Amino acid sequence: MFRGRYEHALDDKGRLSIPAKFREILVKRRQNSLILTEFDSCLAAYPIKEWQQFEDRIRSQSTLRREFRDFLRLFYSGAIETSLDNQGRVLIPPQLRERAGLRREVVLVGVLNKIEIWSKERWEQFVAEKAHTFEEIATKLAERGV
Repeated sequence: MFRGRYEHALDDKGRLSIPAKFREILVKRRQNSLILTEFDSCLAAYPIKEWQQFEDRIRSQSTLRREFRDFLRLFYSGAIETSLDNQGRVLIPPQLRERAGLRREVVLVGVLNKIEIWSKERWEQFVAEKAHTFEEIATKLAERGV
């Protein structure tokens, strides 16, 4: 499971160093590739096996509903596979960097089975907007037995 928050910088070529803690998890799972796709206001980076499990769940759904087909088109059209290089970096293509608003400073956030890659500005804005709802959400989760 991925957890924690790390600040890193994109280099001039759009490469991002994956934090050592996250790389350790990938090495344990014998995974050297990630699927990157736009999700909310950031990029989601799924290890290949997690992505395949996600695809299995998607395949089990009916594609008769238009909004589901629209979601699939948008979600999959931006998805790319990228491999970690020998220095533990991934290349983020320009179109994904642009759509996620990634510039130099980024924040990587471990969220269970995936890594989210945020622009530092968008992350700080998200935290500022959502911090006040944390208690409310925690209460709702407790009511559901979490």
